[in-house]
Amino acid sequence: MLRSKKTGADAPLASGRRLLALGGAMADLAQAAVPGAVVEEAGLDRLAAARTTHCDLVLIDADAWEAPALAQALQSLAAAPAAPAVLLAGERLPTTVVRNLLRLERSDVLEAPFSTEQAVQAIAGLLAVAAAPAAAPSAVSSRCWAVTGAVGGAGATTLAVEMATALAARSGKDKGVCLIDLNLADGAAAAYLGAQPAMRLSEMGVAADRIDASMLQAFVTPVSKQLDVLAGLREPGAFDAIGRDAVLRMLEVACDCYEWVILDMPRHRRSWTLEALSGCDEILVVSELTVPALLAARSLADEIEESLGTDQKPRIVLNRLASRMFGPAPSMSEAERALGRKADAGVSSDWEAAAASVNLGGPIAQHRPKSKIVKDVQALVERLAAEPSRKDVHGARRAA
Repeated sequence: MLRSKKTGADAPLASGRRLLALGGAMADLAQAAVPGAVVEEAGLDRLAAARTTHCDLVLIDADAWEAPALAQALQSLAAAPAAPAVLLAGERLPTTVVRNLLRLERSDVLEAPFSTEQAVQAIAGLLAVAAAPAAAPSAVSSRCWAVTGAVGGAGATTLAVEMATALAARSGKDKGVCLIDLNLADGAAAAYLGAQPAMRLSEMGVAADRIDASMLQAFVTPVSKQLDVLAGLREPGAFDAIGRDAVLRMLEVACDCYEWVILDMPRHRRSWTLEALSGCDEILVVSELTVPALLAARSLADEIEESLGTDQKPRIVLNRLASRMFGPAPSMSEAERALGRKADAGVSSDWEAAAASVNLGGPIAQHRPKSKIVKDVQALVERLAAEPSRKDVHGARRAA
């Protein structure tokens, strides 16, 4: 049944609006809150066929339907193209219903009791979003570098932190760089920077399709005006709690928001590892100068190259280079023989600077700016940044 109550100038936002009300109470609320709109009353079976071409907003009385049926209807709507905005209201809001509601691109919840003014604000907000023109493509020309250790303790996180810091200083733009710690269960990047993770990353994995720039900003921790870190609290089950789609969507949004994105990758392959790496401009494999580490670096680089193709060649960075007078470490040429390829860069050993930085919280560049590590990382960053991105060389980035 269609009902219309037109008062025109009373509510400009409602002019020509079409609202679908599921539950008699919602029809009355819609007419009171949105004068001038055309309101259609219907049953739950109508929800599956709802499209933005048929209505601008769906109002649902959660108390009028059994939770399993309502959850299933919302799940079907979320999977359909061009789903309209949905406002769910009621005293009983089962978790399964709310979780499926969150899969929608535009939705809101009103927990009863609520005032007419609260309902008007919620409805107006959803209608305003629906009326907004499509966002223009991001003007940010992002570049993404991944850093992974060949073995545990190779110093990959330290180098990722220092590279992000060097890029932030180089860029100078507010929020120009984001360091993302993909060691989801027990990453240390935030601790190295003296930062506190915002929340558990598993909370981001509830609805991958709802991750956008606003949600991303709720999870990042500002380190400086130029640098943000995205890391989670220690959560042993995080790798299982966060699905592939959520991780890849998170990376896609980050690359839309920041000029530079640095990924601190886990050593062991995950369901999303290769897709994440395929979207990177550079892949850096960090190795110590020990024979086991060098052999592991060679194997890892070969695996990545074989999986992604010859246009995606990882670069090997030799960490903790020291003079041979202090021990039996291999020389650079000996290391390259073990690698079976040239090393792309070397970073000097400076244990005192690294230890002081970790203990004080913050990058080495902050606490020991004259350290050899800082100089070597800056040289590496400048060299890589000066090269054209893969996006320019190979066309559009193979998006995650």
